[in-house]
Amino acid sequence: MGKPQPLRRPTTPTPVRAATAPPTPAEIDQLIHERMRLGIVSALAANESLSFNELKRLLDTSDGNLSVHARKLEDARYIACKKGFDGRVPRTEYRLTPAGRRALERYLDHMEAVIRAAREK
Repeated sequence: MGKPQPLRRPTTPTPVRAATAPPTPAEIDQLIHERMRLGIVSALAANESLSFNELKRLLDTSDGNLSVHARKLEDARYIACKKGFDGRVPRTEYRLTPAGRRALERYLDHMEAVIRAAREK
């Protein structure tokens, strides 16, 4: 596997939210909004897949912290986990699911609307 790609927003076009009332904080997907989980989802959006160790290095976190947050994203079906071996060494590989990509797009649209609303004041 090659070097992980830098984080960047997916290039899939998304519909622009109507210019009605600005979104409320209650509309934020709290599952993705947490810093570590947002990092996981964003890193996987920029890469086809990443191993546990690659994610751990990119996010500068501990095994336990990454495991807990990845499990929450797996339970929500935002990411998929594949376990296997690289020779005799266990390897855990993660990828973003279509539901996870849609959730990230909704989250980014929401945050862009919040920023626009704040700048218009």
